[in-house]
Amino acid sequence: MPAQIIETNPTPFEKVRIDPVTLDIIENALRNARIEMDATLVRTAMSPGIREQGDAFPLIADPKGKMIVGQFGSFIGGFLKGYDDTLEDGDMIFLSDPYSCEGAISHSNDWLVLLPVFKDGRLIAYTAMFGHQSDIGGSVPGSMPIGASSIFEEGVRIPPVKIWKKGEYNADLMKLVMHQTRKPDWCQADLNALIASCRVAARRVIEMADRFGDDVYYSATQELLDRNYRAMKALIGMAVAEEPVSFEDYICDDGKGFGPYRIRCTMWREGDKVVLDFDGTDPQSAASINFYLNENMFKMFFGIYMIMVFDPQILFNDGFYDLIEVRIPEGSLLKPKFPAALSGRTHALGRIFDILGGLLGQGTPEFLNAAGFSSSPHLFYSGWDARDDKPPEWFQLFQIGFGGIPGRPLGDGPDGHSLWPGFTNVPNEFLERYFPLRIERYSTEPDSGGAGLHRGGNGIHMTYRFLADGEIAVHDDRWFVPPWGVNGGHPGTRAKKVLERADGTTEIIGNKVEDVPVKAGDLLHYITWGGGGWGDPLERDPELVGLEIRQGLVTPEGARPYGVVADENGTVDSAATDKLRTAIRAGRGELPLFDYGPGIDKLRESCEAETGLPAPIQPVWAGAA
Repeated sequence: MPAQIIETNPTPFEKVRIDPVTLDIIENALRNARIEMDATLVRTAMSPGIREQGDAFPLIADPKGKMIVGQFGSFIGGFLKGYDDTLEDGDMIFLSDPYSCEGAISHSNDWLVLLPVFKDGRLIAYTAMFGHQSDIGGSVPGSMPIGASSIFEEGVRIPPVKIWKKGEYNADLMKLVMHQTRKPDWCQADLNALIASCRVAARRVIEMADRFGDDVYYSATQELLDRNYRAMKALIGMAVAEEPVSFEDYICDDGKGFGPYRIRCTMWREGDKVVLDFDGTDPQSAASINFYLNENMFKMFFGIYMIMVFDPQILFNDGFYDLIEVRIPEGSLLKPKFPAALSGRTHALGRIFDILGGLLGQGTPEFLNAAGFSSSPHLFYSGWDARDDKPPEWFQLFQIGFGGIPGRPLGDGPDGHSLWPGFTNVPNEFLERYFPLRIERYSTEPDSGGAGLHRGGNGIHMTYRFLADGEIAVHDDRWFVPPWGVNGGHPGTRAKKVLERADGTTEIIGNKVEDVPVKAGDLLHYITWGGGGWGDPLERDPELVGLEIRQGLVTPEGARPYGVVADENGTVDSAATDKLRTAIRAGRGELPLFDYGPGIDKLRESCEAETGLPAPIQPVWAGAA
């Protein structure tokens, strides 16, 4: 049975008329409350992933659970359907099991805190925050085992439980949970930060309701939802056709030697409603790359993409959900059956944004983005640090890396940027202070962004020198299937990881590997993919290409796809450039809307020669034709 909300005041909120000034004040106060949640979090958390990188996501919702401000959309509806207990004043919910909340959080590393906010006996709001924990136990440090075949190998799973019940803290529960992790100090601090963030937002909601009145506050939230509905209805009518369009992309491999895995989506409009159907997506993997995609989360992804491309001034919230229908086949890579492993879902999560771009841009190529969101590269490094004659101390690094953002209609893709705009890098000084390593290079990788009128963003080349023996793991993608270009732009280059041993030997390691031993003095070259290019490269200003040569973003050889001839100093030979561009134009056909590179079959043939790694083997599923 669904959750039972216990209210001592049965009087419903009354919807009243809101003047524009009051609505604007409440809207911006809610925005600020969300920002304050983030600020509270980073000042209280301890793990680098949350404190330094901001891998956490806030939410303020209305009494029905619809998100008013936030980022990932609301999971509360799905939670309430499956939660068979009461919710009352003084309660706070804690959970981490994706299967218990319809995938609203998509792997067990994400710990979620949910606070129902009561005022004068009535439920007036929900606040929530979830953040990625650096370790929750399981078979490997970091709790994201590539070789996992079930979620039971990925650390502690927490069903929805009351961490606070009628104002009383469940200390025994916390002792049990923290006993499972290799980093209980980090996890406890991070959990306290999530709790504090929710309480801060709850106080701000109460203050707003006290200032303007409960009915005015409630009515303002409903007007914000209604306004978003009206805006999205207009955008869908403008940008989505009734004729179905399809797009597909691939996860390169599963870390066990199999791949690529196809994700396919078809989109069309029925009246005011858009339908997004993932029929044709490959079945779930036996490895951990499955992504349990919550339908409401994907609705929010769709809405964010529409708003950011077509009208960035809109405050996105859950008001438009009734305009979107999402269909995901059971047992597919995006809706795996319990107990499928989920810890490596990041690659599919990133690829969803590339697919959205490919779908939405086909009808309006002028708004089309290239590929490049693609993944969220992870590095894990752990072991015992016994330097300086000190007692050995356990260390454990989890770091999120960045790739090249795609070329866009309005300009170049940013170099070495995060998939999530709110993420930041872990400062090198922080890494060197708290972990036994030294950063010897941190720069963009020249020529990795696809050539175009607007260049794809370059990937990152980060070189780690390990100062203590240990083990590393890598989670990354886009090493086999490159990020595609659009409107004549070229694909970006692929990711690569090179381990340079202290004994002088060098080896290329995979982009999904774990339990790789490293010795003090070894170097890891961690190179991420570049974003695809946008538009005809031959239309790019040659002098801009010359400037980028001087800036180290492009090499003289990398200038040739732009039809630019220049020396090492970035000095452009105008006559030679005109001659080269004329020859390129004469030798090419019509510019493609999408440039995927040579195709899967040819990528397999050339894989080892080009990447130093064997091509992944095409997976075959039982019962497949």
